[in-house]
Amino acid sequence: MILNDVADRIFRGVEAVQNGVNEALFEPVIRLGVTGLSRSGKTVFITSLVANLLDRGRMAQFGPATAITTAYLQPQPDDTVPRFDYEAHLSALTSPEPHWPDSTRAVSELRLSFKVRPAGLLGGLTGPKTIHLDIVDYPGEWLLDLGLMEKSYAQWSEEALAAAKQRSEGQAFLDVLATAAAAEPHTETEAKRLAQSFSTYLKNAREAGYSDCTPGRFLLPGELEGSPVLTFAPLPAGAAPRGSLHREFERRYEAYKREVVKPFFRDHFSRIDRQIVLVDALGAIHAGPKAVEDLRRTMSDILAAFRPGRVSRLLSLLGQHKVEKILFAATKADHIHHTQHPRLTAIMEALVREARDRADFAGAGTMGMSIAALRATVEETLDHDGQKLDVVRGTTESGKKAAFYPGELPDDPAHILSPARKGAESWLDAQYEIMKFRPARLTLRPGEGPPHIRLDRAAEFLIGDKL
Repeated sequence: MILNDVADRIFRGVEAVQNGVNEALFEPVIRLGVTGLSRSGKTVFITSLVANLLDRGRMAQFGPATAITTAYLQPQPDDTVPRFDYEAHLSALTSPEPHWPDSTRAVSELRLSFKVRPAGLLGGLTGPKTIHLDIVDYPGEWLLDLGLMEKSYAQWSEEALAAAKQRSEGQAFLDVLATAAAAEPHTETEAKRLAQSFSTYLKNAREAGYSDCTPGRFLLPGELEGSPVLTFAPLPAGAAPRGSLHREFERRYEAYKREVVKPFFRDHFSRIDRQIVLVDALGAIHAGPKAVEDLRRTMSDILAAFRPGRVSRLLSLLGQHKVEKILFAATKADHIHHTQHPRLTAIMEALVREARDRADFAGAGTMGMSIAALRATVEETLDHDGQKLDVVRGTTESGKKAAFYPGELPDDPAHILSPARKGAESWLDAQYEIMKFRPARLTLRPGEGPPHIRLDRAAEFLIGDKL
């Protein structure tokens, strides 16, 4: 087994060197990772980004737009990864009865290739060059699992149980756990009972707005649903004799790290050059201070998994990768009036301040931004009790037109983060509401992609320098 592992690592190393040399010298490849937690809008972001890179009429702040002579989709290089179903997702957003496409449930990939005209004398001598953009879509819930690689079963159990005690959604699982006999011989019936209760708690916690809900495959099990590697739960510290439930759960936890988390890191995550992390900050604010603090800690944990920094040209030829740029983007900016966008951006930057400081220190470029990959609303100013009220108007999920005012975000992000850090149960001096809108009906002119907010600036930060 050890010899096989060594041979596999050598083979992968040689393959990485070959690929790195080919990409650096002939047709460069930018690997863009797109992730975020549930309902942050990953699928819509990728669909709108690709559509707007193919038809760049709305990409005024994207510098390379005029240098790109053509852009086209072509088969991705990895035949074992599902293709991101761009055409189906775009059809959902642009149909006569538009609707949101299905959310991300597994890793997928899409290759967008550009013919780019180099600037200056070089452009006249060499002609257009080909640059590939490989977009890798993966669930943020899986990304959080990378932090488990450094934790023992005892450490993870202690943290998971502490979180469950602080959340009302965890009480049902804790009640089930109180009847478990961890030191008794393992039975599959008892293992399933605990695992199902724990999984239900994680799903309810996510619905309540919490971000840190690991293991991520308990939320998105895919082909592993019902397997032993997903049939465990955290247990309190105590006796763990051979053959006991505690010992079996510890073994399955280690198998989860070895068979699920490690292959994901090796095959997908470790090859990313640029990364965007989409964040439903408005949803967390609506859920309350505890959800905001949970989101802040989660963003810090996410960055720790990225290995941010810069890689020398020589190391890039040898297949070495680090994430050179990371964009933290608060999504659904179209749910608030543009006058509040700077406040949302400031809150986003404050939420990820600790994470950004680490990345900047390592040499990676970072930025916080508020965006809407697909604009679903229009803005209005209404008279309300003798005052002017800035609102957004759109179509609700029930099909009705509605004007919506979510509340006034504070100028100082500390008014959000301080109560969150102190563990406040609710906001004392304000209420922040959210509304779910359907996509608006689109009428696109030739050369235009879907309407958006600052998608062009996001693209400029992430890939503009490479084009």
